[in-house]
Amino acid sequence: MDYQRDHVPEWGSPAHLLRLVATGGANSRSSLVRLVKLAPSTVSARVEYLLEHRYLVESGNAVSQGGRRPKLLKIRDGGGLLLAVDFGASHARIATIDVAGRPQAVTELPWDLAQGPKRTVDWLIERCRELMDSPDLAGVPIRALGVGLPGPVENRGGSVVLPSRMPGWHGAAIRETLSERLEMPVVVENDANLMAVGEHLSAHPDVDHLLVVKMGTGIGCGVISAGRLHHGAMGAAGDISHVRVPAAGDTPCACGNTGCLETVASGAAIAQALQARGVEVHHPSDILRLVQEGHPLATGMVREASRSLGEVMATVVNFFNPSLLVVGGALAGAPPLLAGLRGVIYERCLPLATQSLEIEAASTGPNAGVIGAGLLALQQILSHPSTEETTR
Repeated sequence: MDYQRDHVPEWGSPAHLLRLVATGGANSRSSLVRLVKLAPSTVSARVEYLLEHRYLVESGNAVSQGGRRPKLLKIRDGGGLLLAVDFGASHARIATIDVAGRPQAVTELPWDLAQGPKRTVDWLIERCRELMDSPDLAGVPIRALGVGLPGPVENRGGSVVLPSRMPGWHGAAIRETLSERLEMPVVVENDANLMAVGEHLSAHPDVDHLLVVKMGTGIGCGVISAGRLHHGAMGAAGDISHVRVPAAGDTPCACGNTGCLETVASGAAIAQALQARGVEVHHPSDILRLVQEGHPLATGMVREASRSLGEVMATVVNFFNPSLLVVGGALAGAPPLLAGLRGVIYERCLPLATQSLEIEAASTGPNAGVIGAGLLALQQILSHPSTEETTR
């Protein structure tokens, strides 16, 4: 079974029904029927599946809408966890996510992806097994694993494809290897896509057209279209980092081209420029700290980066016409970044494209990626019931 074909919840699917209960949108079979407008027998069969597999529990009675009072549905305590990992260039955020999409335990550990896919997979498997063997998780079903990587991921097979900042990773079959060794369903995604899913489902579930830009060591963009994660034909949708911008001139990029957005607007590029001017920075969080302290050079560079980012995103906004643009990642908290981005977009975009557009910082903070990883993994196993094999 291909666990990673189309990890999106179809309308009225078990994943969709579970999400409606988890977010308080529905609390009984009858309220689910009213919301999804499917036959009561269809909804009931899918609810029975969720009850049988210990995602939901029926308890007490809801208010009657005429006739017998329906039984209340709620997320089962101890109904299972998803393992979720969001890799950055030099760290990994590892979490357990419950089936309602809430982080239960989150830790961030140093890890350099330059060590390559084999050592990374070995390291990750050790961390996952440590989590599964911990006393706190005794008796709790571990249902699946979601993994985010800061590079292009071919969405159907979960393999890394020509990443500019991950030497030695091209063609690495990460999903297949992890699934075989951990004996559980695994979803592998681009990190910006995971951030988009986490932000969408947790903070903006009613927004159907959403862009999430991740500003960290690199730059990425996740696209939610008609309420679903949009991959494009192969999984490259949203890759804005290698669009040419005037400010980059002929600066060589790790992708092999010149003048890419990433060479002037990414956290890595800003850090390199600051280091060349004698400012000690090692991570995008150091840049954010400098900006918050009012450092003039760092503030100026972030402002310039926001203009280049705005030039690219103005084209994307005109083309896609989202109602919300969210900025996340380590640099999202820098006020000049959001201010500069807003200024360029509202200046360059068609009035109709920005008429209802809101631009804001991510609501879910650094957990957006692991939330998205957990929820995508959950959606996937509920889209393919035959994969429902919990692991300890």
